[in-house]
Amino acid sequence: MKISYLLAAAVVAAAGLGAGQASAKTVITHEMLWMMKRVGGPAVSPDGKWVVYSVTEPSYDPDKAVSDLWLVSATGGAARRLTNTKAGEGGVVWSPDSRMVAFTTRREGDDTDQVYVLDILGGGEARRVTNLATAATNPQWRPDGRAILFETMVWPGAMDDEANRKVIAERKARKYNVRTYEHFPIRYWNEWLDERLPAIEVVSLDPGSKPKDILSPTRLAHTPGFSGPEGETSISLSPVWTPDGKAVVFAATVERWNSAFSEVGYQLYSLPADGGEASPVSPAKGGYRAPTFSPDGKTLYFAFSRRNEEVYSLPRLQSVAWPAGGEPKALTGDFDREPERFQLTPDGKTIYFLTPEAGKTNLYSVPATGGKPVLVVEPATGGYGGLTMPQKAAKPQLIATFGSSVSPQEIVRIDPAAKTHENLTTVNTALAATIDWAPPIHFDFTSAGGRRIHNMIFLPPNFDPAKKYPLLVFIHGGAASMNADAISLRWDAHLLTARGYVMLMSDYTGSTGYGEKFAQAIKLDPLKTPGLEIDQAVNEALKRYPYIDGTRMCAAGASYGGHLVNWLEATTTRYKCLVSHAGEVDLLTQWGTSDGIYGREVTNGGPAWEGNPIWRDQSPITYAKTWKTPMLLTIGERDFRVPINNTLENWATLQRMKVPSRLLVFPDAWHWILKPEDSRHFYAEVETWLAHYLLDGPAPGAAVAAK
Repeated sequence: MKISYLLAAAVVAAAGLGAGQASAKTVITHEMLWMMKRVGGPAVSPDGKWVVYSVTEPSYDPDKAVSDLWLVSATGGAARRLTNTKAGEGGVVWSPDSRMVAFTTRREGDDTDQVYVLDILGGGEARRVTNLATAATNPQWRPDGRAILFETMVWPGAMDDEANRKVIAERKARKYNVRTYEHFPIRYWNEWLDERLPAIEVVSLDPGSKPKDILSPTRLAHTPGFSGPEGETSISLSPVWTPDGKAVVFAATVERWNSAFSEVGYQLYSLPADGGEASPVSPAKGGYRAPTFSPDGKTLYFAFSRRNEEVYSLPRLQSVAWPAGGEPKALTGDFDREPERFQLTPDGKTIYFLTPEAGKTNLYSVPATGGKPVLVVEPATGGYGGLTMPQKAAKPQLIATFGSSVSPQEIVRIDPAAKTHENLTTVNTALAATIDWAPPIHFDFTSAGGRRIHNMIFLPPNFDPAKKYPLLVFIHGGAASMNADAISLRWDAHLLTARGYVMLMSDYTGSTGYGEKFAQAIKLDPLKTPGLEIDQAVNEALKRYPYIDGTRMCAAGASYGGHLVNWLEATTTRYKCLVSHAGEVDLLTQWGTSDGIYGREVTNGGPAWEGNPIWRDQSPITYAKTWKTPMLLTIGERDFRVPINNTLENWATLQRMKVPSRLLVFPDAWHWILKPEDSRHFYAEVETWLAHYLLDGPAPGAAVAAK
């Protein structure tokens, strides 16, 4: 199915139709949003013929949710289901001969996630190739297809699975329960950290083979402060095979214990696959992502971000000669945008990469030897993700995902020449066509500080431009992120506007997608300028769009967006109500209890005891005597990024100042509210809060109880 970018204009035009003409469309509900099938990223076979992807079939009962793998031709056509099991699959990767896929899953009888191999061409059931006490993740085929490496987390001193099982048994047998630490960090996002360390193991596909840990015996793994890059839910070294299959390249640090007082620098290392010591690939310390070898094996590419005492450093594409290594070469010159994901063409001459910009994610290209990046495709709405290219295909193919706020994610094939894409899957396209929603309206303005601020306006269903609508101002988190034209389970624009609101989203100073300096500019100014820009964006929207009722407005946000909502509580009374999820109210207590502290010192000009006034001047709680705006507070009890204490401080202050307020604590949630029924209740609470203050609806407590 060809995607025409004229469709976007047609949908916008349809938003202005009268009620009778729009009645055929359905207003989105939480049930429609949550129960949509969810298409995962593509894994394309090296020969370019097939694409494997996951499809999740959600349920409000987590035990009834299903996620399985599907297969579709890279030229399109009917898809077929590959797996049909209770547990979902992760880390799908094709064998070099395009015959099999490897993945990790936890099937019946498994203690943890294991590596499985499925013969796509031959058929049959998937074969388990590991049986470990520690969970396996991120499988990678050796170039000859006869072995697989994977990652796991092992206990100190445990060199094999038997030793890990012994440690696990000893810990289960302990009569006491305690966590003991001597170094920072001690917890991350939603879990307490323990002594386990990242490891790389290799398993042969010969029958009866057992995995071998090739990293834990090294001096590097025994160096104090050794660890790997941390994601939201796991640590990953992102290991890849060298082209000859004789070594593994990965990212690691020996500075993890320094994180309380300095930035943590990582390096790329090379490790012999048959045993030996790891050696640095490049002397530069910073952040490394996605190490990728050229097809001829002579160059190693990666995304690199400096560690330079800034609040944000833009990742940039770089390369080093292989196997020589040494000083990296910059490939994108003064290109001031992030290469979010990159792929090389099979001839090794061109790099294609995705870049988030102004609410979209666009496709660029650059010569593999370096040069000026060229915009290849800028979709009219939404953006691409999961970019991949088959390395043994007869001609270059670009396979990715595409989605927008009105287009649930699907697998697509991009045509760079035509500057468009063709769907390979249509899992949710029919459903999407029945919903009354429209792509956002984009506009920019120049702030009082002279910066161009990008914004998006979302319209309610059955929109009538002659009417007046209350305004919901949504503030994104980060601050190093941007508002995206995309469907979101956490704060979906169309679900939030479904009861008759217009929504404004602004990418304030500190956002990404507008260059490195723009993102760095909140250093020593964490809340004041972004807060002023939110107000300026509201003023601009009121001038441009007469259908917005400036007397009925609410601001909402989460994480850093929650910080800014709290700042609005402290600095303005223009909003009828506010909604703050996981927002800090006191910079000092947030520093002392969060899972990361040094970055906050960089933002605020040093530790609080050195006297920089920012710690107090830009803490919303400093201005508590002026608080008046009714506020809904929500928090996950397991949130270690913005721990519950800041929400409790906020709540206590609101109650002390007799400000109408409501507090929701989700015991099972962390930084995000992800459980289905928790999410449904959260949206119901927000909907009722907005209706009470913006539409003269009933009081929140009684209204929610009645639903």
